Amino acid sequence: MEIYTLTTKFCNKPVWFLFLSLCGLAFFTHHSFFLLYNQPFDTNMAKGFDTEHFDQCVGRYIYVHDLPSKFNVDFLKNCSARFRWSEQCDFLSNFGLGLETTDSGDILQNRSWYATYQFVLEIIFHSRMKMYKCLTNESALASAIFVPFYPGLDLLRYLRDDPDFKRDSNSIELVKWLTSKKEWKRMQGQDHFFVSGRTTWDFHRLGDNQSGWGNVLLELSETKNMTILVPESKRWSKNEYAIPYPTYFHPSRDSEVFQWQSKVKKAKRPYLYAFVGASRPKSEQSIRSMIIDQCLVSGEYCNFYNCRVKNCKNPVNVISMLQRSKFCLQPSGDTATRRSTFDSILAGCIPVFFNPKSAYIQYKWHLPQNYSRYSVYIPEEKVRQEPESIERILKGISRSQVRSMREEVIGLIPRIIYADPRSSLDTLEDAFDIAVRGVLERVDRIRKK
Repeated sequence: MEIYTLTTKFCNKPVWFLFLSLCGLAFFTHHSFFLLYNQPFDTNMAKGFDTEHFDQCVGRYIYVHDLPSKFNVDFLKNCSARFRWSEQCDFLSNFGLGLETTDSGDILQNRSWYATYQFVLEIIFHSRMKMYKCLTNESALASAIFVPFYPGLDLLRYLRDDPDFKRDSNSIELVKWLTSKKEWKRMQGQDHFFVSGRTTWDFHRLGDNQSGWGNVLLELSETKNMTILVPESKRWSKNEYAIPYPTYFHPSRDSEVFQWQSKVKKAKRPYLYAFVGASRPKSEQSIRSMIIDQCLVSGEYCNFYNCRVKNCKNPVNVISMLQRSKFCLQPSGDTATRRSTFDSILAGCIPVFFNPKSAYIQYKWHLPQNYSRYSVYIPEEKVRQEPESIERILKGISRSQVRSMREEVIGLIPRIIYADPRSSLDTLEDAFDIAVRGVLERVDRIRKK
């Protein structure tokens, strides 16, 4: 009787109401079926529609191209035959983390520390991407497309000896492969992205200049459509974004990060400032020699670790130095940025920059835009003109300011580290998570335009 009454009332509605109701029902049924049908299959789907998993991944799905192995994993096979320097092969182990580091003292924690090479980010990132929670096998569902190319390792083979001009071949073949795929045609590659472990300057050789440095990867018209993640970007580029160099610390769980933050917060810092590095005698523009001179004159206030005569590839040595200092000097080296910037943040040491290009116009996703919150800036000219300027300026910073900056630096630690690819952090976002979010947001903006 109740069903009959409801049916009668519905049928007595105006024709326009019935039409709209039926259209709405048809749209809802079709849309729901499409979402269910295009969900990537997993074990949870076999048990029914996984609403929680779906909700978390809306707008975050990433499709990974299955590249021919010559563009990535082949570089990891028979390493000693592929690269001139056999020591490089140690850096490629453990998913790019390098050899595990043991610490007989109390400098590091017992686990999650590796002798990580500064130019292997593409391997670490790809390894993390394999564990990303919102991967999809349906490219039509993806908000972004990841290209797991290893451009740094590809270039490394011919960086100093390339008689046959082979350094461009893989880059050219890659874009031919990509542009032949249906995924590329959807947005002409504007939803594609890849990572390089080396800085942007290694991939911008112009023309056919055989003697020029690097290859032409980032000068190709196709790659200019893509989002490029590098440790140092070209600041006027619209599609390049700098992400942190890898540090030595690759935690497997949140608790390891919290323990490390607590440790560096309590660390005793007898030195006012420290410099870990070496001079650049062949560079007329470098202020490193002046910095070293000022450090030596400062005596007990400065701790200088000379990488020309000491082992700067050992995490124990480097972190020990940085951990005992209040400020850590970060002058430009071969390029404007330094991996040491992130080592100093990891050690709870306040970075001191001398060039805005070293950090302030890079790493916009990972570091605060208000740079005075976490660092000190001393212009290069001041170092050149005033022999004792560094010590004087750093002494002039109040204890409360130092304390506030150090707290900010220690708070940045989760944002500049890459977790162990074999696990994932639960509540913390690491450098990988932040970079992926940045890419998704950028592609979303492009898609809306």
